[in-house]
Amino acid sequence: MRAILMTEAGGPDVLTEAEVDKPACGDNEVLVHVMAAGVNPIDTKLRGNGLYFSDGLPAILGCDGAGIVEAVGSGVSRFEPGDAVYYCYGGLGQQAGNYAEYIAVPESFVAMKPDCLDFIDAAAAPLVLITAWEALFDRARIQGGQKVFIHAGAGGVGHIAIQLAKLAGCEVATSISSDEKAAMVTTLGADLAINYKQQNVTEALLAWTDGAGVDAAFDTVGGEAFNQLVAATKVYGDIVTILQAPDNADWKNIRLRNIRISQELMLTPMVLGLEDAAEHHGDILEQCAQFFDEQKLSIFVSDIFPLEQAAEAHRQLEAGSMAGKLVLEVALPEGDNDE
Repeated sequence: MRAILMTEAGGPDVLTEAEVDKPACGDNEVLVHVMAAGVNPIDTKLRGNGLYFSDGLPAILGCDGAGIVEAVGSGVSRFEPGDAVYYCYGGLGQQAGNYAEYIAVPESFVAMKPDCLDFIDAAAAPLVLITAWEALFDRARIQGGQKVFIHAGAGGVGHIAIQLAKLAGCEVATSISSDEKAAMVTTLGADLAINYKQQNVTEALLAWTDGAGVDAAFDTVGGEAFNQLVAATKVYGDIVTILQAPDNADWKNIRLRNIRISQELMLTPMVLGLEDAAEHHGDILEQCAQFFDEQKLSIFVSDIFPLEQAAEAHRQLEAGSMAGKLVLEVALPEGDNDE
């Protein structure tokens, strides 16, 4: 099968096309003919800095994808050949990823693809869906009526987080960098768009909350952007970050204000082999599939690349300031030119 291999850590040029063996399907796995694969910042970080697992080279990157089930193991009960599915699994070095024509995925990670999404859009969704869901509902435990702030609302995770918070009945503020992105997040339901190039985020959030601070803040940027949220989060509030807290984090005021700091890394079930957590990921994808089909949720794909141009997709992602997601088109279903 065709695949994109990472043979060493380095720049985008370390990604090369190759022919590799098609994976076998284990007892509790589904073998997926990959139609499309999402491209995420974790892919570029692993490529540039090295894999989670030191013995993982050569590696196939790509954590999320969508495709058609070709075969199922003897222990699989929820899927059968021909099913259209999406999932977040592989690509860390221990398990082969989705920059390839086929992947074997444990059943617990997999959900049926939303009917309303083609394979391109479906492949863009799983990692950001699970990240945003866990950050908002499992970590911050948001509830209707709360005021929530989401960093980088036009980004891959951010544009999904806005919609999930609105579905929960929250008021949502977000940061953006242009008028075009402000229009995008407003369309998604954001109540306040703060242009961080022109406004002080902390001051804007305090004005929005009459000085009290937001109930929950979701940090997808890190560094000084994290520190800005301490004064902008209410006493006994929540800050959830997908990055490590900066070395100069204001722990004194975090403690004084009894702010709960939570980490969000949706890759944990893969890295640590946690079956229960994997099932939770599958449940999240099933619920979000229903939201997509009910037109309550949407995914924005900013650009599509053929599989052999994975390196170029990495270059575009690393250039920054991108809205939405990038996707690799791996294959098309036989006889279907629309998906």
